[in-house]
Amino acid sequence: MTKHYTYTDAGVDREQRHESKKALKNLQDTYRFSRYGPVMHLPYSNIFPFSQDNYLDLTIEGVGTKVLLAQLAGKYDTIGIDAVAMAVNDVIRSGATPLAISDNIHAQASDPRLVKDWLEGITQGAKESECPIVSGEIGDVAEIIKGIAEGAGFDMIVAAIGQVTKHKIITGNGVQPGDPIIGLPSSGLHSNGITLARKILLKQWGGKYEPQETPDTLDREIIYEMLKPTRIYVKPVLKAAEAARIKATVHVTGDGYLKFNNIKNFSPGIGFEFNNFKPQPIFNLIQKTALELGFTITDEEMFKTFNMGWGFAIIVDKTDKEEIINALEKADANPQQIGTVTDTQEIVITHGNKRFHLK
Repeated sequence: MTKHYTYTDAGVDREQRHESKKALKNLQDTYRFSRYGPVMHLPYSNIFPFSQDNYLDLTIEGVGTKVLLAQLAGKYDTIGIDAVAMAVNDVIRSGATPLAISDNIHAQASDPRLVKDWLEGITQGAKESECPIVSGEIGDVAEIIKGIAEGAGFDMIVAAIGQVTKHKIITGNGVQPGDPIIGLPSSGLHSNGITLARKILLKQWGGKYEPQETPDTLDREIIYEMLKPTRIYVKPVLKAAEAARIKATVHVTGDGYLKFNNIKNFSPGIGFEFNNFKPQPIFNLIQKTALELGFTITDEEMFKTFNMGWGFAIIVDKTDKEEIINALEKADANPQQIGTVTDTQEIVITHGNKRFHLK
């Protein structure tokens, strides 16, 4: 009998993280220092005014243990794309246009070759976002950062700030049963669930494969499949926002499709049903390989941990569906309707021949 294997078993305790986030309430006392008016709370961020009708969205993000994949591969020129993507994809959730990026890299050592590659990726991500990199910092902290490659340990953080006018803010309000959920494809794992994927797939962490092996279902070495950069959605989402009103957005990252629960706080009484998934082969490989190692990763766990093929979601009124899809298609975003808002107050997934609830 196989043992169920979860993100917690891999080392990321979802319940503990949820409990720890309650401490964020302590930050609310600082909102009174907002110079130009009240801080506005949104489903996934807070924005603050800097003039009567303009707000700023400031986000900071990292790429987590994906930096270990870069070290294992000895390939450092794409991880910066992930760092930028995680930040700017969060900024656009409010409808904000990214204005500037800043990076912070903690390094075991400022090796000039590594710095060049790190910044090459960050620069590429900024170009895709059409956003300037206005500042940054690299600190040598060998006693804190080690990693798995001698002299090449690092952690990478990117902050992004964006601007949105008051009437264009995507608030999460007014979402109703029958509203379509439009998905934009991911490129694969992106930068979430990497700890679970590593420990099932790679021998370095007790998994099955050497990094340069190519499993039958993949068309490249497994390490390079796992290193595929996170897709950047800035251009298509902002184009869609110009075409029609967007009610809510979701950057499908940590916690997977559980992230949709946040919208319920702004549009009470709703639920979500998803029935269109085309996950890349890497996701099935994770489940298949787990079985070979004596573990079961349930479909529920997969959808609570990974993007399962859709990296960003947009919720609109059903009357605006075609207009939004047309705008996204013109931006080469390959949109599809992946689900519908319901009145069940539940998250229901239909995938293959299975139908289940996420809790």
